[in-house]
Amino acid sequence: MKIQNNLVVVRGGGDLATGVAYRLIRCGFKVIILEIEKPTVIRRTVAFAEAVYHGVAVVEGIQAIRVQNAEEAIHCVTKNMVPVVVDPAGDTLPVFKPDVLVDAILGKRNLGTRLNMAPIVVGLGPGFCAGEDVHAVIETNRGHNLGRVFLEGTAEPDTGVPGVIGGFDYQRILRAPKDGVIRTVKEICTTVQCGEVIAYVEDLPIVSHLEGVLRGLITDGLWVKKNLKVGDVDPRCKIEYCYSISDKARAIGGGVLEAILYLLKKEGTG
Repeated sequence: MKIQNNLVVVRGGGDLATGVAYRLIRCGFKVIILEIEKPTVIRRTVAFAEAVYHGVAVVEGIQAIRVQNAEEAIHCVTKNMVPVVVDPAGDTLPVFKPDVLVDAILGKRNLGTRLNMAPIVVGLGPGFCAGEDVHAVIETNRGHNLGRVFLEGTAEPDTGVPGVIGGFDYQRILRAPKDGVIRTVKEICTTVQCGEVIAYVEDLPIVSHLEGVLRGLITDGLWVKKNLKVGDVDPRCKIEYCYSISDKARAIGGGVLEAILYLLKKEGTG
C-alpha cells in the first residue's frame, strides 16, 4: 500500500522533529511519525510525541494522533492528520514505502537508519555521514551553520554544551541527580525561582539554577539515568514560548526541506 504525494516518515517526535514535520506539512508533504514506547521528550507542549501518552497532540494547529498499526496510519494520513506509530525499529517502513525518511532521533549516533530505507534519507545532527548512511545531514548545533545541509561528510560533533538562551547555557538545563523514577512537582509554563524544587528523582531534588519559565519537563513517572536532561528553564520569562516551535526547530526544518527539494531536483523527480 504505497501512499503517493511525497510521503515523509520521521523517526522521532520530539520538539525538533516536530518542527521539521510542521514545516514539511505546511509545504504540502504528508508525514508519519515513528516513536518509542516511552518518549523522554522535554518540550512536551510542542512535541507530537505526546500523542504516545495522551492519544492526541496539537502543535500550532496541526493535530497528531496515536495509531496502533500501519493500516491505521495510512488511513490517518489520507485524512490529512499526522499519525504517530510506536515503532522504534522502523518495522513499518516496508509498508509505508516513504519517499523520504528523516532520522530526527537526535541520539548523537546512528541508531539504525540506512541509505536504502527510502529514495531520500536525511539525518539530523552528529552520528551520520552524508553519502554513506544518509543522503544529506542537517546541522543541529546552534551557531553560524545551524540548519545547513551537508551532502558530503558530517555535522559538527556534539559539544555537550547547551545553546545560549537569554545569556545562559548550562544553567538553564535540569538534569537527573541519580538513576531512578522522576516525580515532577512543577508544571511546564510555571514561573520558577532560583533554588526552587522542580522535581525529585527518588529522594533527591532537582532545583532550578535561575529564575525563569519552566519551558520543558520530562513526563512524570519515567525511569531516568543520572545526568539525563530532564528539564529546561527559559530565562526570557515568556510563557508563550512554551507553546511555539523554537527558532532552532524551524531552522532545522528549513534545512530538511532544502535537502529534500534539492535531491528531488537533482534526480529529476521533483
